[in-house]
Amino acid sequence: MFRRMGEGLEFFLVHPGGPFFARKDEGAWSIPKGEAPPDEDLSVRARIEFNEEVGFEPVGDLVSLGWIRQKGGKTVYAWAFEGELPGNFTIRSNTFELEWPPRSGKRQTFPEVDRAEWFPEALARQKINPAQLPLLDRLRSMVSVSPGNQ
Repeated sequence: MFRRMGEGLEFFLVHPGGPFFARKDEGAWSIPKGEAPPDEDLSVRARIEFNEEVGFEPVGDLVSLGWIRQKGGKTVYAWAFEGELPGNFTIRSNTFELEWPPRSGKRQTFPEVDRAEWFPEALARQKINPAQLPLLDRLRSMVSVSPGNQ
């Protein structure tokens, strides 16, 4: 999700939940994303994942940003939409279970996403997973901004 702010853009990014990312900030944020079952329409999956990780469904048309490959080898297909947070927004994310601490035999539940925020473009470029930077570049090249778009 993005929005126009004056002469620039702001990007809506999420911070992964769980113990591995608890103390990580720069380079750890991401677009909301997930995995699609085989043969599923990927733009439909994008809407579902956004809703599952953030807590509301994208409204309007999605614009394809193509795909990128992350450091671990995961291929991410991405879509963008211009939007705003609902007035009563509180993040609501799916959860996952993990043995924590490791080898303790104890299982804990963590949110997939523990934070979600708007970032001006320059700061978004510092916060986002570096492999996802091309997605911001692609969106930036598609969207015009002007002083009248406030």
